[in-house]
Amino acid sequence: MSSVEQQTVINERALAGWEIVSIVSSLAIAEWITFAFAGASKAIGAIPVILALALMVLSHRLRNEGLRDLGFRLDNFVNAVRLLILPMLLVLGICLLLARWFHSPVDFFRWHPGSFLAVQLALGFAWGLAQQYVLQGFINRRAQVYCGRGWLSIALVAAIFSALHLPNPVLAAATFVGGLIWAAVYQRVPNLFALAASHCLMTWVLVATYPPAVLQHLRIGFRYFG
Repeated sequence: MSSVEQQTVINERALAGWEIVSIVSSLAIAEWITFAFAGASKAIGAIPVILALALMVLSHRLRNEGLRDLGFRLDNFVNAVRLLILPMLLVLGICLLLARWFHSPVDFFRWHPGSFLAVQLALGFAWGLAQQYVLQGFINRRAQVYCGRGWLSIALVAAIFSALHLPNPVLAAATFVGGLIWAAVYQRVPNLFALAASHCLMTWVLVATYPPAVLQHLRIGFRYFG
């Protein structure tokens, strides 16, 4: 590799690292500061999120990344689901065992009981798709540029996802495990729709099996402290 090529690689890694830090910082600011202290003006919290989205779109355009590259596709959906089924069943089994340990009744209608379950699952899928786009379609792809494809970048993605759910210890632990699974599957079969469905279903399982007091009603950031 020539010195010019080496410098290009170094520059690409530095840019990818800067992009990861920028997006994670924007999301952390939104969660810990603007959403927590904006009061009735919750729209203010959208400002860092919109800025982060603008940066991601610009980055995709500069790198010629299309929707198919990011994982908005259906041709590999079944292959992604096949990779997700076994770890999802394993997580389900662990959650059921922990529910028994906590003496918590399993209730699959606990998630927003005032709304139709189908509506909640649809909203959960949409929210999962948004999170998986940021986590995999952007952060995972930039992590692979920064530290290569494989377990190092997978662990980095999972650690970031977990950190964004602090200081809730249960969610931080659960999202680290989920982050490992989803990042590993994405690197093998990039399909955001399959990951969003898995994200939605695993959130449903978590809420259905863990006592609300343990989950702290899924609160994160300063809102975790009430």
